[in-house]
Amino acid sequence: MNTTFSFKTEGNKLSQIQPILSVLLLVWDILGLVFCLKLSLWLHLGQLPNWFNPLVYVFVLLELMGLYLTDTYYPDIQIAGLRTPSRILICNVIVGVLAASIFYLTGAWGQDPLAGHLILLLSLGIFTIWAVISRLWVIKWVRAHSQQACWLILGASKTAIEFGQTFLDYNSLGRLFVLTDTGQDPTQLTESRLNYVGSLNDLSTWSQQSWSGIVVATQIDLSNACVRQLMQMRLKGIPVYMLLDIYETLWYKLPSSLLQDNWIAFSTGFNLLSTSISLKLKQFADLILAGVLLLLLSPLMLLVALVIKLDSPGPVFYTQVRTGLHCHPFRVYKFRSMYQDAEKRGVQWAQMGDPRITRVGRWLRLTRIDELPQIFNVLRGEMSLIGPRPERPEFDVKLKHEIPYYDLRYLVKPGITGWAQVMYPYGASVEDAYEKLAYDLYYIKNYSFWLDLVIAFKTIRVVLLGKGR
Repeated sequence: MNTTFSFKTEGNKLSQIQPILSVLLLVWDILGLVFCLKLSLWLHLGQLPNWFNPLVYVFVLLELMGLYLTDTYYPDIQIAGLRTPSRILICNVIVGVLAASIFYLTGAWGQDPLAGHLILLLSLGIFTIWAVISRLWVIKWVRAHSQQACWLILGASKTAIEFGQTFLDYNSLGRLFVLTDTGQDPTQLTESRLNYVGSLNDLSTWSQQSWSGIVVATQIDLSNACVRQLMQMRLKGIPVYMLLDIYETLWYKLPSSLLQDNWIAFSTGFNLLSTSISLKLKQFADLILAGVLLLLLSPLMLLVALVIKLDSPGPVFYTQVRTGLHCHPFRVYKFRSMYQDAEKRGVQWAQMGDPRITRVGRWLRLTRIDELPQIFNVLRGEMSLIGPRPERPEFDVKLKHEIPYYDLRYLVKPGITGWAQVMYPYGASVEDAYEKLAYDLYYIKNYSFWLDLVIAFKTIRVVLLGKGR
């Protein structure tokens, strides 16, 4: 295919810019809060705020936590149908109520000028406008630049087309152009959304363009000439990814269907398996944090036990055999969220609107409070606070047969929460298990203290927003 056309792109790797945008928004929010506090106090009292006043830090902390928990640092997404401006408004109303309650209960209301004159609440109103405008500008900027970001994918195999479909679903990533495998007829390909512009024989022509990235997705060995062209593009600063690597870079997961033994053997990462220091530090942190959580959450757990007992007949706790480290079974503890004899018809996945779930149990599952007794499993060394969720042996038999590399998830201790739980909605099917495994494999390969910290914060958001199952 000799048809060519030219386009201009700045080579923006928007997926890599997103974390930078989030940090910049955080810094901008801090500056905005400082400015709004100064402006509000100056308008009312003709003076600047006392930065040593603890109310300032309480207010700033509450606001930043609220913005994080409502996902406003990823402004180009929707949550439960709510766009970012709506989420900011709801967040700030809640923060305002919390701040006013704290001021009143601590006696600051009417005594401290920051609280008594409603300066912080006025600041919150001004800051709401500040935050909404900044997010709308970021959304506009990302969408404008995504039209200039162009990616080239080499190959049109089934896995390449699946990647292209997922890529196009993320409309902020840019445009996608496809070179089919040599001898492949693009008119026979069923995915019409993909822009087929030639075959691998035309790579020399298309290599002259300024691409945001190249994705090698062909299952055919590239010729020496193609490899040299890719090398020249790489040396010009154009990123070149293998298909599995781009999934890891863009979407923080590793689809097991793309894994190969040689990739696992030679790829970097998997430090949690090879570095005994990381493993011992993680185990030590689990024991300390689990003990602290048990002390702090004991009143809540006692209250939950009482409510379960009053809601329906049966025991407070529910035990179940799960698969643990190196596929060794262990018994996991949970608060009972289903009626007694819920599995008298056999083992089955829980479904949305499952009639076996009690009224209290539905609330416990939404907030994931039903998982709290697993702190005892952590103290016994059977689980970690963070890791892949343990599955039931009955389901493992089927999943091992249908999902490649499924057993890799049991190379580390299972966790109360994990990367899959905060990145993927609840699901109860083989397809969902495949997607969750992709995130679990990413966690195992890329484990670090900072990744665990990210999961912990995301778990708090899941609990507070009721995103459990």
